[in-house]
Amino acid sequence: MKLSVCIDMIYNHLPLADRVAKVKEAGYDAVEFWGWQNKDLDALEKACHTHGVQVAGFCVDPMGRLVDPETHETFLQGVEASLAQAVRFGTKALIVTVGQEREGIPRAEQKAAIISALRRAAPLAEKRGVALCVEPLNILVDHKGYFLSTTDEAVEIIRAVDSPSVKLLYDVYHQQITEGNLIARIKEHAPIIGHVHIADVPGRHEPGTGEINYANVFKAIDEAGYQGFVGLEFRPKQETAAALAAVRALAR
Repeated sequence: MKLSVCIDMIYNHLPLADRVAKVKEAGYDAVEFWGWQNKDLDALEKACHTHGVQVAGFCVDPMGRLVDPETHETFLQGVEASLAQAVRFGTKALIVTVGQEREGIPRAEQKAAIISALRRAAPLAEKRGVALCVEPLNILVDHKGYFLSTTDEAVEIIRAVDSPSVKLLYDVYHQQITEGNLIARIKEHAPIIGHVHIADVPGRHEPGTGEINYANVFKAIDEAGYQGFVGLEFRPKQETAAALAAVRALAR
């Protein structure tokens, strides 16, 4: 299983290059992060080269609000700029969030806007061999008002776009809060999953601290034939190196 460490949540108190070094020291070969425009990309590139660490994924930046057609140009500009950085770092997954729900606008209209934006972006991603990974988020705890929370609706959008470069980001933490049924959904949708995020519930700490049976979840991911990265997007509850070691042991 290919694991990557989200350095916007783990070792985030350190300078960027030091985070990469710490990830390698902990036995991991990949990092990921959220926005890239606030990062020293030259320092990141140098650190990744020095330590033999790859960049597994990051967010389209700037994002735009896919539910609103008036921000689609901003989104497409962000896709273009982010794809250029993905090529620079050899990254195959860009994270896409769709934005907060628009009050007073029918959901069907907002969903149609998301599909339209992704259809315009898909050929750009196809040309670069990069996946745009659409992420549902939980609206109960962390992202109140976000438009897209369920796996089923995300899959409907992805199938409507119908591009090999538009995939699902399956976040185990968010989907445990939203709907559960993790293993069945992972196995059902593995062919269109482009990236996975993990954290335990409650608290968004490392696997093994909460209610999710991560030994079985990791086994299901492996058995489903998923070949992408599994991103560690959690707040360590114990000492960071120990938390990272515990996850590696669980994922074997």
